[in-house]
Formats: sequence, C-alpha cells, structure tokens
Amino acid sequence: MIKSRLVRIATYVSVAVAVSLVMLKIYAWWQTGSVSILASLLDSALDIAASVMIAVAVHIAQTPPDKEHRFGHGKAEPLASLAQSVFIAGSAGYLILYSLDRLFGGSALKASETGLVIMLISLIMTLGLIAFQRYVIHKTHSTAIKADSLHYMTDVLANILVIVSLWLSHIQWLDPLLALGIAVWILRSAIAIAKDAGNQLLDRELPEEMRQQIQQIILGIPKVRGFNDLRTYQSGPNFFVQLDLELDDELTLRESHRIAEQVTKALTDEFENLDVIIHQEPVSLKNDPQHHTWGEE
Repeated sequence: MIKSRLVRIATYVSVAVAVSLVMLKIYAWWQTGSVSILASLLDSALDIAASVMIAVAVHIAQTPPDKEHRFGHGKAEPLASLAQSVFIAGSAGYLILYSLDRLFGGSALKASETGLVIMLISLIMTLGLIAFQRYVIHKTHSTAIKADSLHYMTDVLANILVIVSLWLSHIQWLDPLLALGIAVWILRSAIAIAKDAGNQLLDRELPEEMRQQIQQIILGIPKVRGFNDLRTYQSGPNFFVQLDLELDDELTLRESHRIAEQVTKALTDEFENLDVIIHQEPVSLKNDPQHHTWGEE
C-alpha cells in the first residue's frame, strides 16, 4: 500500500513540475527567441502529456485483478511508456527539422541574461524531481516512473546545453547546433524507453541476477530435489514466476503441497509483488525421455 501511494505521489509531482517548467520556458522563449529554449519548452510541454498519461496508467496498473484480468492490470504501465516514447520521438523529429532551419537561416538572441536565470531555475527543479523519482524507483521498481525519470534525465542535459548556448550567445550558430544535439539525445531516450516497454509487453525474462536468486531460494527449501521449466516475467509493478517443482515420488499429495507452499512463501518474502505458480511432479520423471520440459534448469 505504501509503495502504491509513493508511485501515485511521484506522478502528481511530475505533472506539477512539468506545468511549472512550461510556464517558465514560455516566458524565457518570449524574451530571448532562443531555438534551444524552444527545444526545451517543447520537450517540457510533452512532459505534461506524458506525465498525465503515466498517472492514469499507474492508477490502472494498481487496480486489483478481476474476472477479466486475472493477472492484474500491470501492463498498463509499459503501454503508457511505449506511447510516451512515440511522443518523445515525434518531438525529436520536429526539433531536428526546426534546428536545421535555424542553423542555416541564422538569428541573433536577445535578453540572454533573463533566459539564463530561468533555465538555471528549471535545471534545479528538474534535478529535484529526478532525485525524488530515483527514491520512488528504488522503493517500488515502477516501470512507468522509471520511463518518466529517464525522460527528465534528458531534460537535465537539455537544460545544461541551453545554458551553455545562452552563455555563449554571441556565437549565433551555437544555439541551433546545441538544439540539434538535444533533439538527437531526446530521440535516443525515446528508443530506450520503447525498448524497455516492449520487453515487458513481450514478457521478457526477469534479469539474470534475480533469476539466480529465485533458483537459490527454491533449492534451499528442504526436500526439494530440483526444478525445471522456470519462467519469469514482469507486468508493471508485478513479477510472475512459474516452475515445475521436482519432489520424491513417495511423498503424499498433502506433503507435496506443503513443500510447494514453503517455496512460494520463501519467494514472496524475498520479492514483493511476486505471484508464484508451481506445478509439482515426481523427480523420477526427470530422466524419462517421454517427459518434455521447456527451458529445463
């Protein structure tokens, strides 16, 4: 419950910061005419849409399982992240074209001092938001907040580049050139977000380090002779583990069930938001050529 509340708070803070940054950057662009500030402004405007989308996705992902969604609604998070990556890529494409136009057209900056102060304020606000998001990610492992934080990390670089361009405003070609660099960096972040979201939507296996921990926990339970067909995946804030548990042939059904429950409890004690599905089978089947398993461990 505490983790769910943390994720929700992070989405609200993200929206509030995005709105504040847009207001600041609109004024800065109006005062300076800087194309790199426009680049940062457009990115912040997309942050609002993305952050609202993430907030809605987090709300859906935290909805308990129902009759039509027995595995929960966790995939709402990577779906939102994938949509966010499309928005980001679109803004990057626009910025590339606009920057090239300004690079060859040329235009002098004005009131660069005002823009410099505003962009420094924006940088401090963004760094504060990222620090809070990192704390939430560490506590919750939220995919949506991770995607949002990655996007704001690109904002930090963008703000620094804008500050440099304003500081060196006498070099006319530097402003659109740095804006072009920001656009390429934004595009790169969009690809990273899409890749992470796609892996979850396609049920990619959990990280190898986590799988190794799971295997050690299973084999550490008394009377467990082995396991096979270990399959894992993540759906938003939830993790899923499925496996065939190898037990002695002579065990009663009640004893086999008790051991499987021990394995389940050991895993859920170690990993929060973990759903475990175990099939018990006689260990003698392991050497039976007629017995087929997938991904045997």
